[in-house]
Amino acid sequence: MCRNIKTLFNFDPPATEDEIQAAALQFVRKLSGFNQPSKANEAAFQLAVQEVTAAAEKLLSGLVTNSQPRDRQIEIQRARIRSVKRFGPRES
Repeated sequence: MCRNIKTLFNFDPPATEDEIQAAALQFVRKLSGFNQPSKANEAAFQLAVQEVTAAAEKLLSGLVTNSQPRDRQIEIQRARIRSVKRFGPRES
């Protein structure tokens, strides 16, 4: 899985439209192998991003859970700790 695509379900506050679209863009980039498509592929690329965004929004709105929503700030802190463990502290 593409490491830039983050979990968007069960967060407080919920994922925004921009976050869902950004995840869809990363997914289409990964599938196509294009960071920026050529003019010949632009229409197909953009259509794929729109369709994946719509599918992701439908998925997120249809999912249910009994667990408490995760706090975004806590998850960000956990990710930073994992990063330091993996790569070491950042140099200033």
